Amino acid sequence: MAQTYNIVLAGFGGQGILFAGKIIATAGLIDDREVSWLPSYGPEMRGGTANCSVCLSDDPIGSPLVVTPDTLIVMNQPSLEKFIDTVPKGGVVVADSTLVQDIPEREGVTVCAIPATEIAEQAGLKGLANVVCVGKLFKETGFCSKETLDAAVAKCVPASKPGMLEKNKRAIALGMEA
Repeated sequence: MAQTYNIVLAGFGGQGILFAGKIIATAGLIDDREVSWLPSYGPEMRGGTANCSVCLSDDPIGSPLVVTPDTLIVMNQPSLEKFIDTVPKGGVVVADSTLVQDIPEREGVTVCAIPATEIAEQAGLKGLANVVCVGKLFKETGFCSKETLDAAVAKCVPASKPGMLEKNKRAIALGMEA
């Protein structure tokens, strides 16, 4: 049976939402899957709203827009409020509880509240809460293999920032442990 993931990542501009989506999409490309990555952001990149739809599938993707995400990463309260009710039963929600204070339980939906921003900052990885959330999502869904995820991170971290590669891999590991 074909496995499909319809993922929405959402938060404020500047939190690395689009980068986190790019890691997931790149993992799909490495695994030779059908992939779409559709960024959307408000008028101000930093501080405005940002969200990203990512589809990973073994079958052709009809539309890159994810209206009913089976998987959701939210990094602020407004994003949770906007998208939480769109996740159907059987879905997974990863919320950064450092910044998302009111996280409702949803019947039939796995809600993982992790203090991603706090985890990243305590580990000296300020600004990598987004990647911590990707690690948690990986742990909960197994959207790819660990080797593929490591390769995707390596491909997404710019060559001009070689020191960030190990930091991003550490952030993934912290998310998996959260």
